[in-house]
Amino acid sequence: MFLVMGITGKVGGATAEHLLAQGKKVRALVRDRGKAANWAAQGVELVDGDWNDSGAIEQALKGVEGAFVMLPSVWAPSSDYKEAKGVIANYIAALTKAAPPRVVALSSMAANRTSGLGMITALSLLEQGFHDLISPTAFVRAGGFFENFLYGLHVAQGGTLPVYYNPTDRKSTMVATNDIGAEVATLLTGPAWSGQRVIELGSMVSADEVAAQLGEVLRLEVKAFAVPRAGWAEAFEQFGIPKGRTGPAEEMFEAVNAGWMALGIEGTEHVAGTTSARDVFAAARNAAKA
Repeated sequence: MFLVMGITGKVGGATAEHLLAQGKKVRALVRDRGKAANWAAQGVELVDGDWNDSGAIEQALKGVEGAFVMLPSVWAPSSDYKEAKGVIANYIAALTKAAPPRVVALSSMAANRTSGLGMITALSLLEQGFHDLISPTAFVRAGGFFENFLYGLHVAQGGTLPVYYNPTDRKSTMVATNDIGAEVATLLTGPAWSGQRVIELGSMVSADEVAAQLGEVLRLEVKAFAVPRAGWAEAFEQFGIPKGRTGPAEEMFEAVNAGWMALGIEGTEHVAGTTSARDVFAAARNAAKA
């Protein structure tokens, strides 16, 4: 039995799919059973609760062979990242008491740093907080998600994909959530390890390449367009981030554009992605047509 947090999201869902495909039993901590009904239908054991309840997390951890944990995505965090700190504290309390045989945590490229990260600060705090866990722990430092470009299926009909990567021809680490799920499942079910591991996950891809692959799916020429820095706040507000609280998202992309989110950090392992942006776009388009 393996605990998968965030099963109703893309990464948690991909992890559960890969575990179920291996014939493994999966348990999920869920706040809304209705949203997880499709997982229950596939045999996933549902436990009521969420990441704000350390007791519920501890209960969900009982008897598992391994656990996948992650932080909820908060695009407008408090200045002190109290949301992430609260979840991390709950995880630490539960994982310390339950001490599962292994823990895999979703992290991010650059989480080894402690400043200038914007939203990635939450994952840096996660890694720091888990440093003293008794359980063998693996941090999966994923690149930017190809799924974050899915808005392009709707906005790129005119041949332009607005992006926050600048310059658009610079490569940065990107990955599909399917590949994250596959790697997490491999870590949970593969050979045991001791201590802590850090796995960089993804391949070097540019926004220009993503736009070209989107064009292949849409069957038209698509070019990446770097949104001017002065327009970022307004653009993020259009995505639903409250006015005046876009700073962490802006700082995250500034960090990406600074070019230091590179692969090969000392002491890390590296796994390249096998799912392309083209694959992600095609799958989403086919799902929309179904």
